[in-house]
Amino acid sequence: MIELVIDARRRDLGGFEVGRVLPFAKRRMVGPFVFFDHMGPVEMPAGVPRSADVRPHLHIGLSTVTYLFSGEMRHQDSLGTDQQIRPGEVNWMTAGRGISHSERFDGLIREHGGLMNGIQAWVALPESMEEIAPAFAHHSGPSDLPYYETDGLKARLIAGEAFGAKAAVKTHSPMFYVHWELDAGATAGMPAEYPDRAAFLVSGAVEVEGFRYEAGHMLVFTPGDTVVFKALEPSVLMLLGGEPLGERHLYWNFVSSSLDRIEQAKADWKAGRIPLPPHDHDEFIPLPDDPPPPAPPSMS
Repeated sequence: MIELVIDARRRDLGGFEVGRVLPFAKRRMVGPFVFFDHMGPVEMPAGVPRSADVRPHLHIGLSTVTYLFSGEMRHQDSLGTDQQIRPGEVNWMTAGRGISHSERFDGLIREHGGLMNGIQAWVALPESMEEIAPAFAHHSGPSDLPYYETDGLKARLIAGEAFGAKAAVKTHSPMFYVHWELDAGATAGMPAEYPDRAAFLVSGAVEVEGFRYEAGHMLVFTPGDTVVFKALEPSVLMLLGGEPLGERHLYWNFVSSSLDRIEQAKADWKAGRIPLPPHDHDEFIPLPDDPPPPAPPSMS
């Protein structure tokens, strides 16, 4: 049964627009998912301006999961990671006690332009693991991300366990995250194995419980029976959820069960105590209430 429908709210991140879904005033989390942004879809021009990049910034107390339907991005972090991500792959970064990273359009998008379309979600860590060491993992291919195709449905398990399969991504609490593609007229069911469940409609239109829903909506379900989706046209959905973790506080890019820990992270970032990515350290994003850093020297 549908508990709530959340509309994506458009947000300009300084040259790149997203649809912000979570957190929402009436539903802060779905299982461990505490943040959910639909990046694009947007046609990027060749020579994308650097202002559209996401400069180095700090995360604590969570894992970020980046997944693309089209386009390409470059991830660099304070562990020294330098990793491109392309459609159907997963970048999973566990911030733990703190990691800084950047996300840039370096590569084919900057050189030639093209369609950018993807999801970035944040998964809160259990309270006992909020201060674990930061880590990064990149996953691709059916050996890491189980893939299934039948009767008008294509499905990829991005993280966690669902439908009798388990992804290779190292998660820290019971959860699931699935990419579905449905042909027009196809039906598929989301099982009831987790107490918190939701589906985000990336594109197309589906019928659930006799009602039509279109792109840009997240449907949040009550615990209970299998939910059946019927595609009214070719549709792409993301299924997500898991076991609830309890209340979390969010400030900027920080997630924690403790307000004091967030204050400490603010102080650490402001004082420059967090290292920047070793090959991307010439600029950074200040705290929202700080003045911007001085511009780098001109190369002209």
